[in-house]
Amino acid sequence: MNKLYPIAIAALLGVAAPLAAHADSGHGKDKHAHGKPAAHADMAEGEVRKIDKEAKKITLKHGEIKNLEMPAMTMVFQVSDAAILDKVQAGDKVRFKAEKTGGGYAVTALEPAK
Repeated sequence: MNKLYPIAIAALLGVAAPLAAHADSGHGKDKHAHGKPAAHADMAEGEVRKIDKEAKKITLKHGEIKNLEMPAMTMVFQVSDAAILDKVQAGDKVRFKAEKTGGGYAVTALEPAK
C-alpha cells in the first residue's frame, strides 16, 4: 500500500469536516429546515372563539402548542397586550405564540392565518 494514501485521506478529511460544519452554521439561520422563518416556527394555529377586551382574554380552539407541550384543545388565554385583540374577531383563523406565566398562559403574539 502506498504510504501517501493515509496522508491524502487525512488531508481530505481535514478539509471536508470544516466544510460540512460551515454548510450548517449560519446560512439560513433565520429559517428552520422546513423553510419557515424561525420566529414563526413556534407559533401554533387556532381559531378565535371569543374575545373579552375588558378582561384582556381570548378563547382559542387551538392545535398543539409545541413550546408548551400542550395538546390541541379549546381554552382561555390572557393576552400580554390588549392591542392584540384588535387584530382579530371571533371565527378568525390565527397563528399565535403562547407562553407560561405566573398565573397561567398568555398569548404574546397573534396574527391572522394566511
